Amino acid sequence: MASAEIGNAESITEMTAHPRGRRRPISLVVVTFNSAAHLPAFLEALTEALAGVQQHEIIVVDNDSSDGSLELARRLRPEVRAVPLSHNYGYAAGLNAGAAMADVNSDLLVLNPDIRLSPRSVTALSRDLEDVPSVGIVVPRLCDQEGRLLRSLRREPTVLRAMGEAFLGGRRAGRIPALGEVVQSHADYDEPGTAAWASGAAMLISRECWEAVGPWDESFFLYSEEVDFALRARDAGFSLFYEPRAAANHVGGEAHVDPELWTLLTTNRVRFFARRHGRARTTAYWLALTVGEGLRSLPGHRTHRTAFLELVRRRAQLLNSQA
Repeated sequence: MASAEIGNAESITEMTAHPRGRRRPISLVVVTFNSAAHLPAFLEALTEALAGVQQHEIIVVDNDSSDGSLELARRLRPEVRAVPLSHNYGYAAGLNAGAAMADVNSDLLVLNPDIRLSPRSVTALSRDLEDVPSVGIVVPRLCDQEGRLLRSLRREPTVLRAMGEAFLGGRRAGRIPALGEVVQSHADYDEPGTAAWASGAAMLISRECWEAVGPWDESFFLYSEEVDFALRARDAGFSLFYEPRAAANHVGGEAHVDPELWTLLTTNRVRFFARRHGRARTTAYWLALTVGEGLRSLPGHRTHRTAFLELVRRRAQLLNSQA
């Protein structure tokens, strides 16, 4: 992964002492859906994560939770701006609703409720929006609950990469840039640099980028909306920048074990690909994903078998997703 030039490596403490300070406020937007179990730790971590940020607001958009998520957020952080929705409209729709409520002069920090930001991480992210030319999105280093690195950076989806992952597996294929979408090299996560896209669990988006690219695509409901936004941002001249000096723990990961979520993730990959490519290439991409899910379902893996069957059943619909 090619790193952009941002000067000598500095500690986060040194970065937050930047004499110019924040150029504009930050609006944190978190979308909840039955997230009560995650909210206390999420909100507690924000106090130190926002150290050095002079102006900010916290917007919680709730997708009609049944566990009191919004009420809990209000109780724990009375300053929260609450946006209750009447139905579960999906992640992108919730994010757009929160962005519509945000200060029109602020950058937008998009967060999942199962993220735990590290101290001063927000200022570390925001520094790159100021100092690295053309950057419109900045993402942190993500680790799991035990502190193990999560491979959160991605290359652009291609037919060859889908084939590589189908036959080699994502971990092995990702070590070869042409054959894998997930950036696997540990060294690429030690230095700042650009990527095609990244996990949408934590993203700082500049106001200029948001205004130029427009809202997130609500038709995806969940999954693929982040790659869609990142590549549309790239089309508009904004790059996505990875900042390892800002860190976060991501508690989630249910998609890999939940058949319904994994199926939605997999079918949305085809829908997204079809938006940017013609019928022939999309068919090849669909075939590669279908073969991969089929191979992984052979040992009786229910998650992959469910995704395989849905890819086959919805073939015609998925291949006609260009509209």
